[in-house]
Amino acid sequence: MIRVSIANPYEYELEFQQLKDAARTVLEGEGTKAGKVTLAFVDNPHIHRLNKQFLDHDEPTDVLTFPYTDPGAKTLEGEVVIGYEVAKEYAADRNHETNLELLLYVVHGCLHLCGYTDTDDKGEREMRAKEREYLTKLGLPDIAGG
Repeated sequence: MIRVSIANPYEYELEFQQLKDAARTVLEGEGTKAGKVTLAFVDNPHIHRLNKQFLDHDEPTDVLTFPYTDPGAKTLEGEVVIGYEVAKEYAADRNHETNLELLLYVVHGCLHLCGYTDTDDKGEREMRAKEREYLTKLGLPDIAGG
């Protein structure tokens, strides 16, 4: 069984079930049989602080992923931290709903938990292709970019 929970400390208006379903779709699609994943939606100062602390990037970001188990572990555990304000800004710039941007970030973060990386050109191409695959499975438009 895959358990997906949501942490929403800033009480954003979220489509809880749709976000959980997106995470579950990716995890199951990547062969995860058992897991416990938390999706955390935070503000700019919060994600900025985490980005600086863990990646030494001095700015807010869209998604940070914290795997608590190795990819391929019997039970996958981890946390996907999503910058809500970043999503809202990008969605406005790209003319779509904030929720759609959040769903892309959930897909992206869950792919990271499953072992995908986007630190080089090949990895980034694979990641974008997988994002498109899951956006299509979820009946969502392709906003994966690049």
